[in-house]
Amino acid sequence: MTKPAAARASAVDIDRAIAAAADLLSRVDDVTLLAHVRPDADALGSALALGRALMRRGARVVVSFGEPDAPPETLRPLDLHGLVVPASQVPAAPPVLVTCDVSEPARLGRLVDRLGTAGTTIMLDHHATNPGFGDLQILDPCAEATVLLVHRLLGVMGEPVDPDMARCLYAGLVTDTRNFRDAGPAAHRLAAELIEAGADPHALVTPIMDTHPFPWLAVLADLLRAAELDPAAAQGLGMVHTVIPAGYVARFRQEEVDGVVDTLRTAAEAEVAAVVKQVGPARWTVSLRARGRVDVAVAAAALGGGGHPRAAGVTLDGTAGEVVAALRAVL
Repeated sequence: MTKPAAARASAVDIDRAIAAAADLLSRVDDVTLLAHVRPDADALGSALALGRALMRRGARVVVSFGEPDAPPETLRPLDLHGLVVPASQVPAAPPVLVTCDVSEPARLGRLVDRLGTAGTTIMLDHHATNPGFGDLQILDPCAEATVLLVHRLLGVMGEPVDPDMARCLYAGLVTDTRNFRDAGPAAHRLAAELIEAGADPHALVTPIMDTHPFPWLAVLADLLRAAELDPAAAQGLGMVHTVIPAGYVARFRQEEVDGVVDTLRTAAEAEVAAVVKQVGPARWTVSLRARGRVDVAVAAAALGGGGHPRAAGVTLDGTAGEVVAALRAVL
């Protein structure tokens, strides 16, 4: 089986790709930046920070994603310059296309065709399961978040980080490192630099990670009460899972639904936590988390998904029971 591009890339390759991307972006006047579907803070923060820098240089900038039509509510304050547009307004053949935190082409959703119509494509990502795509590939699985790669790119371009960009970069950094629990020295150094540049950690993190509507608390209690622990799963290391029905997925924000796995993963008896979310009559998106002894990116990739060793995901069809059985099999 062919190794993912991330496994083949060297530090020299990444430096060369960043230099080439910086040279190109320093000369263009029309850039489209795409995050993955249902963007998180790393994807949207990366696109907005880079987009802000390009806008300052006089370029026409569009930021978007395949679905939904608007960013998650808690991330909308990051778009202070109105760069985000619905997918329907993305140019059909962008001169330059930059993908941010997109682990594979399919994660572009209905905008995946732009990879074929764009004049030049640049990929910025840190997922180890990324197969490699785009004319310029900036792919570093050692980076804890894509915003770290964007920051490196901005440095090579000679673009200073202003307060608006700092907020975008910090939001992606703090969320993708789980409040810096998975952060290395470079991430901590960048956090300090971003705070000095104008990012306010409390003001940024509280609405994104620590604020929910009161009715959600009762629903969360129900979901946790329905959770099941299988001590024999994951090679005997244990798996805990719960299922979120379509009604709850539709009723509450992405922020609430996607955050369930972070509570579930605290179960001491389970190496792996899985949240199975119903997004169609027989379609489910699965969020996987691991403590470190099981590589859930490998498990997700075996089912057609991907991600990181401790955080991955996949979309599957069938019943909830069939999805859980498939997870047990690959784990």
